[in-house]
Amino acid sequence: MSAPATTPDLLYSQEEEDLRAAVRDLLGDRCDPASVLARIESGEAHDPTLWKSLAEDMGLAGLLVPEERGGQGAGHREAAVVLEELGRAVAPVPYLTSAVVATEALLACTGPEADRLLAGLASGRTVGVLAVSLTGTPGDAPRTATVENGALHGEFTGVADARAADVLLVPGGDGALYAVDTTARGVAVTPRVSLDLTRPVDTVTLDGAAATRVADDAAGPVERALRAGAGLLASEQLGIAERVLTETVGYLKDRRQFNRQVGGFQALKHRLARIWLDLVNLRAVARSAADALATGSEDTDVAVAVAQTYAGRVAVHAAEEAVQLHGGIGMTWEHPTHLYLKRAKADSLAYGSAGRHKERLAELVDLRGPSA
Repeated sequence: MSAPATTPDLLYSQEEEDLRAAVRDLLGDRCDPASVLARIESGEAHDPTLWKSLAEDMGLAGLLVPEERGGQGAGHREAAVVLEELGRAVAPVPYLTSAVVATEALLACTGPEADRLLAGLASGRTVGVLAVSLTGTPGDAPRTATVENGALHGEFTGVADARAADVLLVPGGDGALYAVDTTARGVAVTPRVSLDLTRPVDTVTLDGAAATRVADDAAGPVERALRAGAGLLASEQLGIAERVLTETVGYLKDRRQFNRQVGGFQALKHRLARIWLDLVNLRAVARSAADALATGSEDTDVAVAVAQTYAGRVAVHAAEEAVQLHGGIGMTWEHPTHLYLKRAKADSLAYGSAGRHKERLAELVDLRGPSA
């Protein structure tokens, strides 16, 4: 007789709260909204100094990597806490793409080349990006490069943070996974117009680029990477929703109309309460996805799909309400609310839209809709 399933503990541990406090303190000092606005206005999307502090000095880039492979030996729950805080700050760093997605792909690979690349990513001194569109969904076949005499040819659109990458992980048409140095001949990264300027997307063109074979089978690493990206993205979306709600409540407490506190109007209280209730539910599904990834639960695919069917809507709605409830100032470029709305909108499509995850969830639980 099998043992009964245990209920996961979704509460934050003391270690996770300590990690949160440390990351929030750093971001409060180095990533205030004014500095984020100034950076995107300068045309430099990424903050290398902040990345060094987070990834190298604090060791956060290696949270998912076991100690024997050069990392911190933590797990997805800790990485989720970091992403919550990065979402709260709309931090312009490639943490999700490098420390989660590319790292997860390499964790599924074995051999000296995979270990070398993984150690570099874990140290934070190397930024890796999986050459898959940001909208790629777990379970979908990614675009591949043509392999000719060990060199790669192909174009990959919508690749997030490619301009910050030192190495690209590229699925090949022969089924293998390859590593490509972004400074090598035949590699071109072309910036594209991005809604979210703090996580820009690019087109990567490979024209006879030299490549190193990392794994014979790319399907498993890519699937693992996209699943982890989608699951932990929900924690970033949670951070966005929490921050805009906190800022909106604070603003409505201070603002007055007709000699009354605006936050005291019943209609606005109801709108804020709706956001808060959605946020509570979002925290539950985001923590469930992170815990399932951390424990290797057999229900991980379901937990990730559930989180992503819910997270995008909540984060976008919270950010839209923040813009509205801040009144005229919320519509200005100088106020940071638009940064959260743009990140929330972009995140709602990242690693699969809510609709695509609903379809995937229906397949996973065998609850398909009626035939047309």
